[in-house]
Amino acid sequence: RTAKAQATLQVPDLVMNALTSGEIHTPKGPVFATAIVAGTMAVKKTADLIPFCHPLNIQKCDFHIASEDNRIVIECTCGLEGKTGVEMEALTGVSVAALTVYDMCKSITPPTAMSVQNVCLLDKTK
Repeated sequence: RTAKAQATLQVPDLVMNALTSGEIHTPKGPVFATAIVAGTMAVKKTADLIPFCHPLNIQKCDFHIASEDNRIVIECTCGLEGKTGVEMEALTGVSVAALTVYDMCKSITPPTAMSVQNVCLLDKTK
C-alpha cells in the first residue's frame, strides 16, 4: 500500500532569492534537508500524534521538494505491506515538513509573508 501527499508553501521573493543549488540556507541551517528529516520523524510518530491511528511498520518514506514561482511544493510518499493504508502518515509527514520550512524561513522573512496551503492526498493505492 502507498500514499502520496502534498503541501504548498507560498513564500515571498526574499525566500526564493535565498534558494541556491536546490537548497535554502538560513541561520538555522539547510532548510530542505532539515524539513525532510522532520517529515520523516513525523511519519514515524503519526500514531502518537493522531488518536486511533495504528502504529505502522513503514517500509518506504520519500520526500520531494521543488520550487516554482513563489511556491515551495513538498511531496511525501509512504508505503508498506499490510492491511491498512498509510495516508495519515503521508499527510502528517508533508505537514510537518512544510511547517519546518516555515519555521526555518521566518528568520529571513516576516512569518506573516508565508503561508502553508493545500495540504492534500494526491494518491492512495492498495
